[in-house]
Amino acid sequence: MSREKTDIVLLLLAAAMVLAPHALHLPIWLSAAVAAPLLWRTVITVRGQKQPPLRVLLPLALLGIAGVYLSYGSLLGRDPGVAMLALLLSLKSLEMHGRRDIFVFVFLSFFLLLASFFHTQGIAAAVWMLATVVMLLAGLLSSQYGAVQAPLWQRLRLLGQMLAIIIPFSVLLFFTVPRLSGPLWGASHDGEQAHTGLSDSMSPGTVASLALSGETVLTARFSTPVPPQDQLYWRGLVLNDYDGASWTRGTEPVSAGKADIALDGARSDYAVNLQPSGQRRILVLDLPRSIERLAGNPYLVSPALEVSTVRPIDAPVRYRASSSMGYQLQTRLPAVQQQRWLQLPAGFNPRSLVWARQLRGSGAQQLPPEAAVEAVLAYFRQAPFRYTLQPPLLGKDGVDDFLFRTQAGFCEHYAGSFTVLMRAMGIPARVVTGYQGGERHADGSLILRQSDAHAWSEVWLAGRGWVRIDPTSAVAPLRIERNLDAALPPAVASWRTLIGLDGDSGGTVDAWRSQWQRVEQGWKSWVLDYTPQRQRDALAAARSLSPSTIAIICALLASMAALAGWLMHRRQTAHIDPLSALDALYAQFCRQQARRGCSRAPHEGPHGYAARLAATTATPEAHAAMARFLAIYAAMKYGNASLDEQTRAQHTLRRLLTQCR
Repeated sequence: MSREKTDIVLLLLAAAMVLAPHALHLPIWLSAAVAAPLLWRTVITVRGQKQPPLRVLLPLALLGIAGVYLSYGSLLGRDPGVAMLALLLSLKSLEMHGRRDIFVFVFLSFFLLLASFFHTQGIAAAVWMLATVVMLLAGLLSSQYGAVQAPLWQRLRLLGQMLAIIIPFSVLLFFTVPRLSGPLWGASHDGEQAHTGLSDSMSPGTVASLALSGETVLTARFSTPVPPQDQLYWRGLVLNDYDGASWTRGTEPVSAGKADIALDGARSDYAVNLQPSGQRRILVLDLPRSIERLAGNPYLVSPALEVSTVRPIDAPVRYRASSSMGYQLQTRLPAVQQQRWLQLPAGFNPRSLVWARQLRGSGAQQLPPEAAVEAVLAYFRQAPFRYTLQPPLLGKDGVDDFLFRTQAGFCEHYAGSFTVLMRAMGIPARVVTGYQGGERHADGSLILRQSDAHAWSEVWLAGRGWVRIDPTSAVAPLRIERNLDAALPPAVASWRTLIGLDGDSGGTVDAWRSQWQRVEQGWKSWVLDYTPQRQRDALAAARSLSPSTIAIICALLASMAALAGWLMHRRQTAHIDPLSALDALYAQFCRQQARRGCSRAPHEGPHGYAARLAATTATPEAHAAMARFLAIYAAMKYGNASLDEQTRAQHTLRRLLTQCR
């Protein structure tokens, strides 16, 4: 292909790299509509055909805009705005004619490439972005060349040198320039729900929908031994109100007051790196003893020990916490307050209510609360219940259908139905949502993912307070003792293994996976989680250095800068054409003689100038040096000297130049 065709194809390839990350988040029809113009322009460029006229492009643009409006309900906002940019970029490829159009195309590509960080900010995305930037700059650089254009590999090498110069400065600016109080990409949008994680309500399917998500919720590093897997319950929200279909948090009664707590278990101390979720939830191990205060976003602790921040968590936060694995929570609960956790909606699940009352009995035959709890768990163990991510649909009386018909569900089914049965028996109960377990690593850290989302129950027992009961453990004990994959059917567990959500693969694959996760954690810690507070702490630590340490650091930096400058100067001088160096020495010689009062005439060549200089007043040694200087220069300039001879002549002329004064 000709040079012009090659340049256009290079730009189209760069645009395809820009649009590729967005294809995963655009509607299918729009991804196809964006790819078609790029493919069309590639074909007509290779074949040398004419570009379509404006009367063809304008209807296509209007149809695309109408499709975006129908898909998103608006042309404004983050997602429809990105969709519009993708559509305009692809159509612009069919309308590139001159250099100005190429500039618009390239800089629109840069803007759309930056918008890809709305979706992901991982290492892979950063590497892809860097490769795309190189391709865009290569296309932009190619459009600046004249008739003679360097090969592609030379252009890429030049771009590599440019990036090598600017990247250190970019890193310095990243760590020193004042940062925004919140991340640009995590900023909330009007009408948008929480970005990720558990919602503020629970109904069948809400927790199971997170089982295939490998998104990291938090990373915890323990300074004490990591608790056993079956004690890793990360407390989130306590759901009190049930309307027959879903559980919600409701409002805490004013009379509840502060909860009385007695701690009697082993203590676990850990540091948490919590990822942004758009929610107001701080996660801690059940039951928290102390939590470090967050800078600029204070938290509140409810009587049910839910930890909520004042503002949504839109940036990574770090805090230290301490938890106790054994405790007694609210052992004294007046009967009037117990009524809240005994309420059930009228007209729902009649069979479950009758069965629960019959199971507990009445009068002298009534089972104690502990025995009633064990009777329900025994029913879960003995009946053919299944633990599954795809349970059958339930009707209006969902608990009745689950307990006596389908007998298949996820943790929210078991926790919700168990809590209903407890309330029907006259035992105060509530649902708790959060996370259970986590992926352990040899360095003492634990990674909690969205797939670890879980729901369990708490029942109030006289003298013991609120006691955690996890009915899922009665049906799928491996879910609590190991992980989710151990409790799922083999087909589902194999799929989760394939997409990398299991933490028990073992061998070389697991070792590589652990290494990659550590790399990702370092990326999040040093890049994504570099908050304004961490920046202030780093600068404060720098200010605390002694003057001698600062002087040594400055001296090292100055030495490195001087060395880099000397290497660049040496490399530049090494690539100077020998003949150009000879011309520079000849110009210096002419200026030297002009100061002596004998300037070279514009028409005068080296030999004529030598004859005139011979008549001037000077020492015999100076006359001999001037004559030899001009003779060597004329021979090198107008003769057929080799590069080696020209290089050697440079040293001779420099020496003679000092003798011509």
